[in-house]
Amino acid sequence: MKVSIIGAGNVGSALAERVLTRGLAEVVLVDTVGDLARAKALDLTDARPLMGYKKSVLGTNNYRDTSGSEIVVVTAGFPRQPGMSRDDLISKNRMIISAVAKSVKVFTPGAILVIVTNPLDVMTYLAYRETAFDRQRIIGMAGNLDTARFKALLAQETGASPEKIETFVLGSHGDTMVPLISRTRVEGKPLDKVLKRDVIKRLVENTKMRGGEIVKLLKSGSAYFSPSAACLEILSALILDEKKVIPCSAITNGEYGIRDCAIGVPARIGRSGVSEILEWDLAEGELAALRKSASAAREALDKL
Repeated sequence: MKVSIIGAGNVGSALAERVLTRGLAEVVLVDTVGDLARAKALDLTDARPLMGYKKSVLGTNNYRDTSGSEIVVVTAGFPRQPGMSRDDLISKNRMIISAVAKSVKVFTPGAILVIVTNPLDVMTYLAYRETAFDRQRIIGMAGNLDTARFKALLAQETGASPEKIETFVLGSHGDTMVPLISRTRVEGKPLDKVLKRDVIKRLVENTKMRGGEIVKLLKSGSAYFSPSAACLEILSALILDEKKVIPCSAITNGEYGIRDCAIGVPARIGRSGVSEILEWDLAEGELAALRKSASAAREALDKL
């Protein structure tokens, strides 16, 4: 198995290290900025005797080296800066995604494409449009990251272990994300039986602002430990054919009444990509919020 990661910045290099540590695949790390990818790959190679990696890593600035990759992950793009929204990145990152898509079509036309670049849902749909791949081969990493953030905040508030919390966050990766309170359980108990409504509302808002909070504290750059971990979950499901249900940005075709849009939905992920988008019975307000989130994503697409 060969996985190419486009972008050797913080998220891309962290993901490369995680893939190697897990022994999932050979890694090609690509970056068009000088010898950045080559330097990161040499550093990872030097860690191999210490960490026991069974797989190798190649750093390059040439897309030809991605040939034969079964999965291509795109982390390349301008990161958020303090005061910026994810939508502010549209004009900056659209050209990067378009260029990557063209290279993917030439060198890895049979690959599954995983998008991490923000604004996530817009860039995922753009990659779908530019590559003309089947929709099951386009996946945007975000829903499981937002879910992890919500779960982490719930664990801190309740004192429960994250493993004892079940929850899902759907919708766009941004202010219109939709935590599914109706499907959230803490140690088997419905969330509204554990926390008061105002506390739940605060935690939902904190989840939406979590990425921006990290950007503000870093002052330069954005989160990378948790995004790379979220991306690893998707790669594991793909490579190991886990057929695991993961909230991610997928191309809809009428599911939840949403058509021709990249939006966060519960998707079953296995070796072929998104084999199914599950249509759960959502609370009325949650379904309305999901559709509203999709409308906001379409409005952002119009800016393209």
